[in-house]
Amino acid sequence: MQTEIQYRPSYSLAVVKLDPRETIRVEAGAMVGMSPGITLETKAAGGLLASLKRSMLGGESFFMNLYRAPAQGGEITLAPVLPGDMVVRELKGETLLVQSGSYVASSEGIEIDTKWTGAKTFFAREGLVMLKASGTGTLILSSYGAIHEKELGPGETYTVDTGHLVAFSEGMGFNVRMVGGIKSTLFSGEGLVVDLTGPGKVLMQTRSEDAFLTWLIPKLPKERRSR
Repeated sequence: MQTEIQYRPSYSLAVVKLDPRETIRVEAGAMVGMSPGITLETKAAGGLLASLKRSMLGGESFFMNLYRAPAQGGEITLAPVLPGDMVVRELKGETLLVQSGSYVASSEGIEIDTKWTGAKTFFAREGLVMLKASGTGTLILSSYGAIHEKELGPGETYTVDTGHLVAFSEGMGFNVRMVGGIKSTLFSGEGLVVDLTGPGKVLMQTRSEDAFLTWLIPKLPKERRSR
């Protein structure tokens, strides 16, 4: 499998070249186009219970689409729902915790599961349950806006708004908290943040879906009530 990201960072498209009979697992709705001969199988990946957990807790689709290339190989193009960047990670027996909504696709060597990240993240919608991507193979993620990566050394701490968090390495220390007191959280325009402690890598997105909706919704025309 070879993946190239085009048109980044605003309207990224992943062009994936598949080897003969190779398969790729794709989030529902992410397929843009594909070459002739590629077949699609839709199933509850990992079984019924795993799919229910991923759907109800992780905010992902219950069903996963499995695309298989024909004998001569093939090509499939993928894109996320929101405008923004995409990133390819080649995992080698490692694990990333991924924000719900950022997962796009993965090779068969990657297992996708949900992981409860602790009771302190209860009020953080983005951090309540992260998808757990582990194994060896290709992982394709997306972001709203561009992707900014930061590597933390042992004991180094960095604070990220939960709405801007895309993924981070498993094993990193983390603590979700209010950015200030209750007043600051309600009126400053900032919400919850997560303190991440290295070693490990953090992927952040330069835009927040929640922040955009907060700006957009008050500007939408209000429905007129009939008298």
